[in-house]
Amino acid sequence: MKKFNAIGFLLAFVISLSACQNTQTTSAPAAAPPAADAPPAMILTATVPLEGVKGRFDHFATGKGKVFVSGLGNNSVEIIDLFQGARAHEITGVPNPQGVAFSPETNKLFVASEKGKVYIYDGDSFKLLSTLDFDGGADNLRYDAATKRVYVGCGDDEKNSAIAAIDAVTGKRTDEVYKLGGEPESFQLEKNGSNIYVNVPDAKQIVAINRTTKELTRWPVTVAQNFPMALDEADHRIIVGTREPATISVFDTSTGKMVASLPTVQDTDDLYYSAERKRVYVPGRAGSIWVYQQADPDHYNLISKIPTVVGAGTAGYFGRQGKGFDRFYLAVSASATAAAEVRIYTLQD
Repeated sequence: MKKFNAIGFLLAFVISLSACQNTQTTSAPAAAPPAADAPPAMILTATVPLEGVKGRFDHFATGKGKVFVSGLGNNSVEIIDLFQGARAHEITGVPNPQGVAFSPETNKLFVASEKGKVYIYDGDSFKLLSTLDFDGGADNLRYDAATKRVYVGCGDDEKNSAIAAIDAVTGKRTDEVYKLGGEPESFQLEKNGSNIYVNVPDAKQIVAINRTTKELTRWPVTVAQNFPMALDEADHRIIVGTREPATISVFDTSTGKMVASLPTVQDTDDLYYSAERKRVYVPGRAGSIWVYQQADPDHYNLISKIPTVVGAGTAGYFGRQGKGFDRFYLAVSASATAAAEVRIYTLQD
């Protein structure tokens, strides 16, 4: 994850706000603004205080009834009981943790460090089992249950930047490495196919990796700073959040072509797609979560803006966890007057 620059963010926010008030760029007709009396797409239903946690947060993961969030600025991983909605444990001593992933089949938690290691923990005691080195740091993690592999976005320059893999059973690195030529940000794995899609913002590309043939296909991106990504696998679409300008941009995975691009909240670091609801959820550090309804794979309408907190741009969403249990998690950093917390929202139809 790229470092957050507060001055640059504020300037970009003002510019983006002005632009969004005057223009909208999209391949579809301009979306109508949300109706004033429309029900909100999510409702704040609980908060989990994280007393003593300082600095900014990074990525989320879930597994075994827990939600894991990286306290990047606090050198910790905060563990929340998903159903009780309370902090259950804290792992300390991880330098600048970024990505997290849980393997239920092996009962292991994987934590990526900006300082160049992946830490592997027991899923019950959270005792450290081992560490693995990754040149240039490790960021986003994704777990593939079919192969029991954890994929790692790693590196910080043209030579060492790659998607690498860990065998979750043995806890060892595999020989599966895909060189990208630029630092990777968010990436997504197909569940019913062999592809990995990777944002490489420094190269202004999305890289499609075929795990069967080992072939890499590069798609140019005309909107800059493509950081977060979500996958609509059924409709062969990837949804990318960008910062210059602030957009959600949608790409056809069959062709690599951009089929839609709409303005969004400034400075997003995460976005999520709900296949069940056909909705896209985009939190941004400008202080709100923007929600889009997918009319069809090439057309999206902004339906809701949920006010949050300036600076809160990191979130987690893992789909419906049970009947009536559909939650969205937002990390809020500590301020001069309030402790850090994770806000829990209940999604609405």
